[in-house]
Amino acid sequence: MRIILGVSAGIAAYKACELLRLLTESGHRVRVVPTPAALNFVGAATWAALSGEPVEVSPWESVHEVPHVRLGQNADLVFVAPATADLMARAAAGQSDDLLAAVLLTARCPVIYAPAMHTEMWEHPATRANVATLRGRGCIVLEPASGRLTGPDSGPGRLPEPQELFAVAQRVLARGQAAAEPDFAGRSVLVSAGGTREELDPVRYLGNWSSGKQGYALARTAASRGAAVTLVAANTELPDPAGTRVIRVRSASQLRDVMLAEAGHADVIVMAAAVADFRPAVRSDVKIKKTGAVPDPIVLAENPDIVADLVAARQRPGQLIVAFGAETGDVLANGRAKLARKGCDLLVVNQVGNGLAFGTADNEATVLSADGTEVKLPRAPKDEIADTIWDVVVGRLGSPGG
Repeated sequence: MRIILGVSAGIAAYKACELLRLLTESGHRVRVVPTPAALNFVGAATWAALSGEPVEVSPWESVHEVPHVRLGQNADLVFVAPATADLMARAAAGQSDDLLAAVLLTARCPVIYAPAMHTEMWEHPATRANVATLRGRGCIVLEPASGRLTGPDSGPGRLPEPQELFAVAQRVLARGQAAAEPDFAGRSVLVSAGGTREELDPVRYLGNWSSGKQGYALARTAASRGAAVTLVAANTELPDPAGTRVIRVRSASQLRDVMLAEAGHADVIVMAAAVADFRPAVRSDVKIKKTGAVPDPIVLAENPDIVADLVAARQRPGQLIVAFGAETGDVLANGRAKLARKGCDLLVVNQVGNGLAFGTADNEATVLSADGTEVKLPRAPKDEIADTIWDVVVGRLGSPGG
């Protein structure tokens, strides 16, 4: 694939070197187009050496090749990382005062912006308006990560990690030209992932084997399709997916509280987290010691049914609620019973145990619908499974905001 990696003038430009390496090592032909000011952070020689391609910043270089037109016309993807407030303002205004701005005007392929700037700049009304304009034109503008910024400052505005940006690029490229018009643009998605833990004492808990990989794949692919994504993560060690807002929780009750608090903003809710069905009725404040005597039985209490609570609290018109069912035995029969019991719109059911689903890089499942239809998802990487689930979901949604 032919990729234009646009680099604008932010300190996070150094991270784009790693993104470039990931793209080229995966077999893509990458041409770096920095803004003139970006060369203050990473020089042209570095970009040329890493890409194996010439580096130009002005439409007046190699004029016989008409680069300000040809580069955008011939690209399969344009990815701007980092995208500064200035670059996005110029792109939103349709300016073409340097080569990168001109490329953005001529590109007819998917365009991704990965913003990076100080929190105050990201939250300024002018920047928010420019982001809305770009998204309204079909561009994918990822949400920045939160964390340490330049100097002592911290907050939203950090460039996501290169590996996660690379994952977004791969998903967009996999969707091809269909990604040029993001089908989740203007939609808000709430996804849970991971496995809850219920404390028995300060050092022990009841939990499950969920790694969170499928939920993270759902969050990542939704962002790559233009959605505003909130990911509620329970006890995972995975890096934050690029373009998502992440809220971390530990127990089922914490997960329930956050999901209900965030649900009112979501067009789609996906409960991919593995929620512990039970918790210790009493948590010991001190470590339970082994004394040699037979211990008292641990009394368990039932955890809330978060999906049922979300269905009961549903107020947003047209909101779609998707649950997951990790099953053994007669998987489809158990899944249909769970779908009926919970009252959600879709249930993604898959077999677990003996090396299946939990912790693996791939998955297979069946999407059951309340109207009786079934969509089988053959074994595939979890990102591909996630995209197929979103294909089912988008076909059932009304217009954004409707």
